[in-house]
Amino acid sequence: MSLFVDSASPVQSLACTFVAWKAFLLAIVLGSGVGPAYDTSSTLLSTSQPSYHESTFDLATKLTRWDAIYYVQASRRGYLFEQEWAFASGLPTTISFLTNVLTGLGIERHDALEPLVGIFIANFSHLLSALVLYKLSLIVSKNSRMSLTASILHILSPAGLFLSAPCSESPYALLSFLGYLFFAKAVISDRRTIAHDVSLVASGLWFGFAVNFRSNGVLNGVLFAAELLRELTLPPTANSVRRRLALLAGGSAIAIGFVVPQIVAYRTYCYDVSDTELRPWCTKLLPSIYTFVQEHYWNVGFLRYWTPGNVPLFLLAGPMLYFMARSGTNFVLDPHLPNEGAMSASALENLRGLLRSMALAQLVLTALAITSYHIQIITRISSGYPLWYWWLANLLSDDNTASTGRKIVIFMIMYATIQGVLYASFLPPA
Repeated sequence: MSLFVDSASPVQSLACTFVAWKAFLLAIVLGSGVGPAYDTSSTLLSTSQPSYHESTFDLATKLTRWDAIYYVQASRRGYLFEQEWAFASGLPTTISFLTNVLTGLGIERHDALEPLVGIFIANFSHLLSALVLYKLSLIVSKNSRMSLTASILHILSPAGLFLSAPCSESPYALLSFLGYLFFAKAVISDRRTIAHDVSLVASGLWFGFAVNFRSNGVLNGVLFAAELLRELTLPPTANSVRRRLALLAGGSAIAIGFVVPQIVAYRTYCYDVSDTELRPWCTKLLPSIYTFVQEHYWNVGFLRYWTPGNVPLFLLAGPMLYFMARSGTNFVLDPHLPNEGAMSASALENLRGLLRSMALAQLVLTALAITSYHIQIITRISSGYPLWYWWLANLLSDDNTASTGRKIVIFMIMYATIQGVLYASFLPPA
């Protein structure tokens, strides 16, 4: 990829790297057409499919695997079955909206339209998220080379085809990076203007939207909680009180982003129904359809995935878990980035606080992945966390650790390549 990289033209470098990488993954998808898919569920999305055999060049079908099937179906007719509420409503709602816009412009509705719209959303979001990550990295490091490297690493994420398919990882990463960007602009600066506090609220809104694409986005509330605790140690001046209110508003936006879909589900399944039709989660102290369906239908829960049959999946997720845990621990213990621009002592202290809170959120996610999630999803949900990209970019920039960094990049490319073959053929892991 170094052929496309020029630190003097970062946007062009990122765009060229993005196109080259996506072309490579597309070739893998089309190449998988030489044999039949392991599972034919994707063909059920088509009302006109004459058989269960997929066309070699049917890109929409080959990219609509695993979670993507649920997202596409929900975009067409909403949530029909209870277990579908495990898949956040942000992506189906966006696909449905854009599909209606296109049909309103005269484009004929057909079976591949929603999948193709989902593919466009994923790829466009992936490109934009790389550009936003570059901007965010510049703010926290003042180091253009490190920023460009981190953004390229995001493009080459081991999430692979999940960032090209109608799945939620790409838009989640975009919205999360926007949240981090606005938060960093607000808290790193020495100044405390109304504009900085508005940026905090905007950050919360971006994170709130992100929660509607992936529920693990609720962990971004750690940033607001940590900053609020730090703020409470300061004397209550007018600026400080305004900052506290902004932090509360931003943090509340994240909570609202998670709670609102739960309220909608409660009104659907628990409101004005007979006792015989009442679902068991409706009577819980905190009635959440999301936690119920994850546990009841998907067997998500504390140590539930710790079975002998899942040992291969733990081994497969091991490298990514190590990267997340190692980078998070490093930033908790020594929260700094190699800065090329001048920063005041107070700005550096603010930056260290931000890096620590980001690291804490990442470590909580890693712990939850190990103890409670389907372990293999860590390779794709990690794509929305900037910290480990910065850690790896630092390894690559240091002569003493560059060799280790290059080996990690090789692993990422190999993993995404193999995963691409398996995904396009509807083979696990997902």
